[in-house]
Amino acid sequence: MATPAARLRPVCVFYRADRLRRPETMLMTRPITPVDGWCDAPGHAAYNRFVRHPFPASAERLWREDHAYDLLAVLDFNLQPRARGRSSAIFLHLMHDDMRPTAGCIAMREGDMRQLLRLLKPGAAIHMG
Repeated sequence: MATPAARLRPVCVFYRADRLRRPETMLMTRPITPVDGWCDAPGHAAYNRFVRHPFPASAERLWREDHAYDLLAVLDFNLQPRARGRSSAIFLHLMHDDMRPTAGCIAMREGDMRQLLRLLKPGAAIHMG
């Protein structure tokens, strides 16, 4: 329930095209669809990977009612190699409307996140102490 102390590289960016314009970034970018998800089931072969719903195991939905995932960057924590149960879905995403803490992600205001995404190049790292 905390952001890992690590050097985190943004891998790709997802955004809700029905709510926001495409972010300006050099990172790979794609719109989120209603069936997009992220597997958080440690025992599944797709653990900590992008999946499509319906999905046979536990998988977080990226298409959400709130606005937290309207703009998100997947961070490379526990992607290569993967250790099942270590952590999944460590994202850089928008702050919750009520500004509550995340479950381990990094959350920002939309304007700040857009500014950061404009600056990030493939291979860049965010250092979390």
